Amino acid sequence: MKLFSISNLYLKALSQVSVSRLDPVFKFEKLEVWKRSLAFADEMYTLADNLPQRYQFSLGEQLRRAALSIPTNIAEGSGREGGKEQAYFFGVAKGSVYEVVSLLAMVGKRGQLEADQYQVHRQEANELAAMLSGLARTARKK
Repeated sequence: MKLFSISNLYLKALSQVSVSRLDPVFKFEKLEVWKRSLAFADEMYTLADNLPQRYQFSLGEQLRRAALSIPTNIAEGSGREGGKEQAYFFGVAKGSVYEVVSLLAMVGKRGQLEADQYQVHRQEANELAAMLSGLARTARKK
């Protein structure tokens, strides 16, 4: 089965979010990684919302929190003045990406996520992690 473009999938989801139609006011709203991580978090919320009740307070809630942590830490880091501080928050965001991937693996093991969808989400997570590494590297050079 051919997978569709990851970026287009998440950017399409982001375009449906009203915040994407606003003119950027904050630095983080201009960052592609923030836009994509917001769309990714939205996808994870949808996935978590559709889990059976028995998984809502374990996997579902943890998935929501980890996914929300990604754009939130990007936003917080971009508001910091020092490069070391910025890099710290971008690193926390990257750690949350890894946490989401681990949780997705468990959701799949519980039979709640098809293998092709797992790969789509994993690929987007991989791209987000790479973008965050670059952002942190740039921030440390300040």
